[in-house]
Amino acid sequence: MTETTSASPQPRKRGRPRKTDASRQDTRELLCRAGVVALTEKGYGATGIDEILTTAGVPKGSFYNYFGSKEAFGAAVITEYDQYFTRKIDRHLGDETMPAIERITAFCMDAEDGMQRHAYRRGCVIGNLGQEMNALPEAYRAQIIDVLAGWQERVAACLTTAKDNGEIPAWIDCRQSAEAFWIGWEGAVLHAKLHRRVEPLRTFRGFYLTGLGIAPEESSR
Repeated sequence: MTETTSASPQPRKRGRPRKTDASRQDTRELLCRAGVVALTEKGYGATGIDEILTTAGVPKGSFYNYFGSKEAFGAAVITEYDQYFTRKIDRHLGDETMPAIERITAFCMDAEDGMQRHAYRRGCVIGNLGQEMNALPEAYRAQIIDVLAGWQERVAACLTTAKDNGEIPAWIDCRQSAEAFWIGWEGAVLHAKLHRRVEPLRTFRGFYLTGLGIAPEESSR
């Protein structure tokens, strides 16, 4: 009988351990979240990659391990922000414990509180990018339009529920009113950030409700 021996353990290779797929994904998400914060405050053109790496706590020089270019990173940040903001919209507009029109008011007031909490330093990534569009990669245009379309569909669905329940007049065009909501809301966010005060958001909310045939005092704090 031949004697068998166990193989001797292989020495561990020096250097950093290989990143797992999960840890790579976590780091990628950290970079995207840092990008969301930077783009809400300063926009795309004023945001540098080194700043993102520092904020995320990722070693400099590692950026291209996760993104092929700044353009690819920006597209990922748009997706990250859309997912975050859509969850916020759904949390309010999907709340069936309150009348549909009050859900829109609740969304607006939550956003007002958020801008106040961050001292009006942060706006909307989509609104900020829209203002920079002529200096951005053209591929962003379709992506931003798709994001806004998704948000509009949610507002339109909420308005349709409000119409079905008799909360707003039957003549209201819900899709058109949903588009008008985001056109006005993004402008209000810009003015609130510019003037560092909440009144532009509240002014828009009041005029929007009035346009739906709702007296603002009927759906306010």
